[in-house]
Amino acid sequence: MSSVLTRTRLAVPPTPAVPDVHGGQVPVAVGEPLIRLRGVTKTYGSGSAAFQALRGVDLDIAAGEFVAVMGPSGSGKSTAMNILGCLDTPTSGTYQFRGVAVQRLSRDQRARLRRRWLGFVFQGFNLLARTTALENVELPLLYRGVPRAQRHVAAAKALASVGLAGWETHTPAELSGGQQQRVAIARAIVTEPAVLLADEPTGNLDSQRSREIMELLRELNVRQQITVLMVTHEPDMAAYARRVVHFVDGLVESDTPRTDEGA
Repeated sequence: MSSVLTRTRLAVPPTPAVPDVHGGQVPVAVGEPLIRLRGVTKTYGSGSAAFQALRGVDLDIAAGEFVAVMGPSGSGKSTAMNILGCLDTPTSGTYQFRGVAVQRLSRDQRARLRRRWLGFVFQGFNLLARTTALENVELPLLYRGVPRAQRHVAAAKALASVGLAGWETHTPAELSGGQQQRVAIARAIVTEPAVLLADEPTGNLDSQRSREIMELLRELNVRQQITVLMVTHEPDMAAYARRVVHFVDGLVESDTPRTDEGA
């Protein structure tokens, strides 16, 4: 892969720098974070009905990290993840991704960034019921217009990477919950994203399947150097991460590296 996400220092850019949808990944400059939030706020509503979900969040995330994001309901963790995933924009403050000021991008540019550089895994597997595992994994490539033969090869490779080689023709009804989540993870990584955002990825699984999924996420982080950002309420799941960021009342209350990773 050859193209780059242009890093610029623009004053008032008519068209802000934005990652090429079809471009490849390049290393972030030494000493610079992959993701940087500075003074990020998010307010919903106005006047007496206004609610400030984020109240000035500063956060740096380096390429290749595995970060668990925790906090009680209403703490702001999900709002922060939506902003990091380009699903929402801050009310104020800055969000830089590989040096690009994301809050200055247009809606279409943010969508391009999201499609090319980010992968998403949710608590609900969000698989299409009447399509095979291979077809579910192919979807992001289909939306990009990738030719069918190339989609098949890439989707089969992604399924193999999550331990589902040989299950390509099975529909979700023929798979266990853990297998369905593996298909969802394969779908998230088939585009070779820089960042995988996982929202309660084990929330619908029993303890054994949860451990299997967490081992898989850790393996993807270590072997493929995918940066993993995971929201979880479960300390046992957070123990797989190498860093735990805890939100309270719209702020980062603590940011703790782990030295005893693994559950």
